Amino acid sequence: MVTDRVGDFIIRLKNAGMIGNTAVTLPHSKHVEAIAFKLKELGYVDNVEATKKIPKTLEVTLKYDSKGNHAIRDVKRISKPGRRLYVPSTDAHTVKNGLGARILSTPKGILSDKEARKVRVGGENLFEIW
Repeated sequence: MVTDRVGDFIIRLKNAGMIGNTAVTLPHSKHVEAIAFKLKELGYVDNVEATKKIPKTLEVTLKYDSKGNHAIRDVKRISKPGRRLYVPSTDAHTVKNGLGARILSTPKGILSDKEARKVRVGGENLFEIW
């Protein structure tokens, strides 16, 4: 049993991209599904599908460029189950001078750093991706 679903999700994406897999299947949760759709919106994954059969799974299709390089170069988990880190909207800085994104769990849902600054809402600082 996995205690850190978000950490497990982002590491599965990174590892699957490193070995050239086209898709990743993992256990479903609404929180991870919302994060996956946000990564799709930001352009880090190609497609996200949730199955309806029991047990529910989430299938994420990975994105590659024309040279075959994975869209996700690296990820860094910030807030962990043992140490939750929260930031106000003013401290949600850019990642790699705008080349990456910081994903926040806010009262308005899962937002990137840019969106959180725009709507002026802070939250739990989940991870950075570039």
